[in-house]
Amino acid sequence: MAPSPLPLKEAQSTRSRRKVAPAAADGGDSGDKLEQLLLSSAICNGEDLGPFVRKAFTSSRPETLLHHLRHFARSKESEIEEVCKAHYQDFILAVDDLRSLLSDVDSLKSSLFDSNSRLQSVAGPLLSSLDSFVEAQNVSKNVDFALTSVISCIKLMELCLRANHHLSNGSFYMALKCVDSIENVFQVKTPSSTLKRMLERKIPEIRSHIERKISKEFGDWLVEIRVVSRNLGQLAIGQASAARQREEDLRMKQRQAEEQSRLSLRDCVYALEEEDDEGGLGGDENDGYSNGNNGLLGFDLTPLYRAYHIHQTLGLEDRFKQYYFENRRLQLTSDFQVSSMTPFLESHQTFFAQIAGFFIVEDRVLRTGGGLISKMEVENLWETAVSKMCSVLEDQFSRMQTANHLLLIKDYVSLLGVTLRRYGYPVDALLDVLSKHRDKYHELLLSDCRKQIAEALAADKFEQMLMKKEYEYSMNVLSFQIQTSDIIPAFPYVAPFSSTVPDCCRIVRSFIEDSVSFMSYGGQLDFYDVVKKYLDRLLSEVLDGALLKLISSSVHGVSQAMQVAANMAVLERACDFFFRHAAQLSGIPLRMAERGRRQFPLNKARDAAEEMLSGMLKTKVDGFMTLIENVNWMTDEPSQGGNEYVNEVIIYLETLVSTAQQILPPQVLKRVLQDVLSHISEKIVGALLGDSVKRFNVNAIIGIDVDIRLLESFADNLAPLFSEGDANQLKNALAESRQLINLLLSNHPENFLNPVIRERSYNTLDHRKLVTISEKLRDPSDRLFGTFGSRAARQNPKKKSLDALIKRLKDVS
Repeated sequence: MAPSPLPLKEAQSTRSRRKVAPAAADGGDSGDKLEQLLLSSAICNGEDLGPFVRKAFTSSRPETLLHHLRHFARSKESEIEEVCKAHYQDFILAVDDLRSLLSDVDSLKSSLFDSNSRLQSVAGPLLSSLDSFVEAQNVSKNVDFALTSVISCIKLMELCLRANHHLSNGSFYMALKCVDSIENVFQVKTPSSTLKRMLERKIPEIRSHIERKISKEFGDWLVEIRVVSRNLGQLAIGQASAARQREEDLRMKQRQAEEQSRLSLRDCVYALEEEDDEGGLGGDENDGYSNGNNGLLGFDLTPLYRAYHIHQTLGLEDRFKQYYFENRRLQLTSDFQVSSMTPFLESHQTFFAQIAGFFIVEDRVLRTGGGLISKMEVENLWETAVSKMCSVLEDQFSRMQTANHLLLIKDYVSLLGVTLRRYGYPVDALLDVLSKHRDKYHELLLSDCRKQIAEALAADKFEQMLMKKEYEYSMNVLSFQIQTSDIIPAFPYVAPFSSTVPDCCRIVRSFIEDSVSFMSYGGQLDFYDVVKKYLDRLLSEVLDGALLKLISSSVHGVSQAMQVAANMAVLERACDFFFRHAAQLSGIPLRMAERGRRQFPLNKARDAAEEMLSGMLKTKVDGFMTLIENVNWMTDEPSQGGNEYVNEVIIYLETLVSTAQQILPPQVLKRVLQDVLSHISEKIVGALLGDSVKRFNVNAIIGIDVDIRLLESFADNLAPLFSEGDANQLKNALAESRQLINLLLSNHPENFLNPVIRERSYNTLDHRKLVTISEKLRDPSDRLFGTFGSRAARQNPKKKSLDALIKRLKDVS
């Protein structure tokens, strides 16, 4: 658009000012012109005028600057005036055009007014109809909205009713789903502010109510599961015990089969049937997530999983996990409490069963709980439990002074280990505690056996045991394999041993079984050497010592001594059974046990019993041997039927043998008789050597020879009882007296000086005794030895040989 023309007065004033400006500009000098040009250039270029202002004030010439600025302004006004003049004509033309248009505008305005009037008259009825339509449409929309709101409220109320129904029936999960639907779908969209306020208030209350109810159910389950865990643990351990018993029965059948095969009694075929004991405790691996129950074990995890699911739905999963773990940990800590009012022997089964049930439940929760508890948490609980159980066992074992009590607890703990090992829990620490108390248990067991053996020996009447029935024979003889024949005897049967033998055998067998029971299932597979070590101690220290004490203090009379010696022979057979029995129970082949057999562990008691019996018999024989004093040592005729003392001795020995052979084994009887005969031989030699016999003749020696022959005949008559070698050993017991008599009756006594002959025929003679006895020999009739003081008489060659022998022996001495 062209600029509007200036008013007349302003144009005239501008022209008057333009005439004054040149006159003022002509008065400046050249320096002022330069500054004016610089200032004009700076203003035209849009530069900063600050330096010009500072310079003006610095030079104290602000009026000059102001003059230059005014001059510049006047110069620009002239330019503006020139531009206005250039556009003034165009502006006048435009104004003329506008004035010509005014008449057209007026005519157009009147035309528009007429059109508007006609339009108003035509559109009036139409607008009234349109208003009615709009009003009707608004009413329809309001009705539709009201219907929609009513339908929504009806659905909301139905959902609320359904939620109330689920709440009243205890279906908390379904109630929560209804509440979630109400909150997510209807609460925001509900048109009723009253319902909305009600929902905002009630929904949190419902969730809180459900949380309280489910927490109460879970708390009740926590209380109930403790009782269930105890019963569960007892049932699980009971099933482990039953399984162990079945294994023992199978082993027993196998041992019987092996024993019969070893003895080749008859051809037998055994089929060891194994029962399936799996699944009784493990349950179904595909237990449902919702219940996790087990019909066999009788415990139900439904309340737990329900509470867990509800808390998941409430968004409180982590809090419930922590709550569950803390409560279970507190329950486990409570289970660790051992009552000081009740003996541990009475409460140990409940104590360990409670812990076993706890971890069986936790194993099920771990496998089917959907992450309710982690494997690490269960392992931490188990480590705590193992540590506490080990501590309790250490403390209780240290206080126990009865082996049977310790064994009962050990057996139950080993069953606990077997039970929980099936669920993957490591139990080595518990087994280590049991192994560590192995020595204490056996010491207590030895102490108990020492008392039992002492009582059994004290009750012994030293009488042969009478058995009236076959079951008594089986119980007292066959069960310990001490029979001498496989043929069942007729009843009533009088055994060669007294009641002490089966009593002691039962004690030893019980010791073996208790020892094996303690060592079994304790983590050590090969424990026969341990059992054998303590069995050796029981036999060699306890039983042998008790028998020695019995022999030294309670045995009076030959019959009692004979009974004890017979018992020792039977116990020697029983010891073989003890070691075989220990090997069988320990699960090792019998050949290995027999390969490692040692000497008879009761040898001290056996030797003492035989020595006591021999001593009593010697004492009895000594009573008869006193009759040797009645022998006529200078008799004119030799005795043909033996001297009185030897007849009495033989009668007594024959009576003794007839009684002893009923109870004493041949070897024992042989050793005793051998000792007695040796003693008789020593007494005969001692009589010839003693001061009571001053001299004797050949007839007396011949009589003694008859006596010895009678004793040798007695030994020969025992040949049916013994082997030929044993009978010869009995005769050899008389060797000293026989060799002495043979030498005295020999025609060449100087042969004694021949080492070969002496070793073959006179090896038992002592040359000092021989000198003393030979010097007492007198026989005027035969002049065998003559009168040593008579040099004039003609000497018999025998006497001369004997004198030479005596002289040589004296020189050697």
